[in-house]
Amino acid sequence: MPVSRVPLLSALLLAALPLLGWAAEAPTAADNAKAIAQVQTHANYLWTLVAAFLVFFMQPGFAMVETGFTRAKNACNILMKNLLDFSIGSLAFWAVGFGLMFGASNGWIGTSGFFFSDFARDQDPWVFAFWMFQVVFAGTAATICSGAMAERTKFLGYVIYAVLVSAVIYPIFGSWAWGSLYKGGGWLEQLGFIDFAGSTVVHSIGAWVALAGAVVLGPRLGKYGRDGKPQPIPGHNLPLAALGVFILWFGWFGFNPGSTTTADTSIARIAVNTNLAAAAGAVATMLVTWLRFKAPDVGLTLNGALAGLVAITAPCNNVSPTSAVIIGALAGVLVVYAVLFFERRGVDDPVGAVSVHGVCGAWGTLAVALFNETGFTWVALGVQALGVVVAFVWAFGLGYLVFKLIAATVGLRVSPEEELEGLDLAEHRAQAYPDFALVHPAGAGGLQGSSQGLPIDVRPRQNA
Repeated sequence: MPVSRVPLLSALLLAALPLLGWAAEAPTAADNAKAIAQVQTHANYLWTLVAAFLVFFMQPGFAMVETGFTRAKNACNILMKNLLDFSIGSLAFWAVGFGLMFGASNGWIGTSGFFFSDFARDQDPWVFAFWMFQVVFAGTAATICSGAMAERTKFLGYVIYAVLVSAVIYPIFGSWAWGSLYKGGGWLEQLGFIDFAGSTVVHSIGAWVALAGAVVLGPRLGKYGRDGKPQPIPGHNLPLAALGVFILWFGWFGFNPGSTTTADTSIARIAVNTNLAAAAGAVATMLVTWLRFKAPDVGLTLNGALAGLVAITAPCNNVSPTSAVIIGALAGVLVVYAVLFFERRGVDDPVGAVSVHGVCGAWGTLAVALFNETGFTWVALGVQALGVVVAFVWAFGLGYLVFKLIAATVGLRVSPEEELEGLDLAEHRAQAYPDFALVHPAGAGGLQGSSQGLPIDVRPRQNA
């Protein structure tokens, strides 16, 4: 057949197809809408899970920060606590916490959804993506306590605490503020309380429990001199702490934008606000420490970035980028004076967790009303302040009771001998750096981070 006839025959065949009933029907508007909705649904699942994985990556970030800010003889213990509080917390949140937080509720507590009992895979597949995003938040709240109670806490007592925070303390307050995100509806959110991604719900709750733990435990040996003044106990690895801060900063791009649980254009500005607040927090802390201590402090500046991140977590979706810079910068200033405040009052917090997550979390929650783009009202500020106060009373009060009970039963603090030896050997029979010897400087009296404030010297172990 001549090639020139092929296009003509093809055109005649296509024209005849409708007459033969072979042509496909054109999609209707309803079909198009259904297809678009399905694509959006799949995008929501994908974005929510990716964000959950980013937040999960914050767990090693916390582990690195806490390990770097504490002494080498306790590194294994820090890592073990960070691993176990998420592992045990995941099981506790699946069994009890998720139901208390998001089950059918009267405004005070969830009463359904334990062990996923009320959810059928085919009827409600969203629950699995939503649970995955929420369990990493529960893990974040639980792990905050690890740093504030570092270097003197019994491992068994810590494990018990981790279960209770993930199963009861965090979920119940979460149900008051976030219950309507799934099935419930909490009394605080019904009043108009706003905490978009958890400055108070996650960070302050974890921090106020941590404060209770630090108070019940008491300070580390050598933290306060005979005159009662605080002495420095340097951490053993600032580069490791810095790596942890950068990991946390990265994970926060899942924490805040991911809280939309929707793949839409709003996540772009939330990400920008998150980044600007962190940057402003770091710069502000650097300037404050430079002026106050005559040198820019590395450890505090690292915490300044985290302070900005914590503060912007609540208002990240309803403030402008300019406001985000102001919120982060003020958090960077606030964290310096909060660290000094708690230290001078006998609260030994080795990593500054209470100041970063508690104080700056409260500030960020108030900033929701102070910088709201829709306008400021005293009523809104009052509701935000109520949420801050309720979070403190609930978390500190119940945390204090829990730690007192643990101390009276299985014990909460290790013995002085175990503390001097280090929790790696005392609790785990392990060493983080087995090829290195920990050499105490002359005059330190054999005590790492003694009242003289002398750092340990980590040198390669010499062959005999």
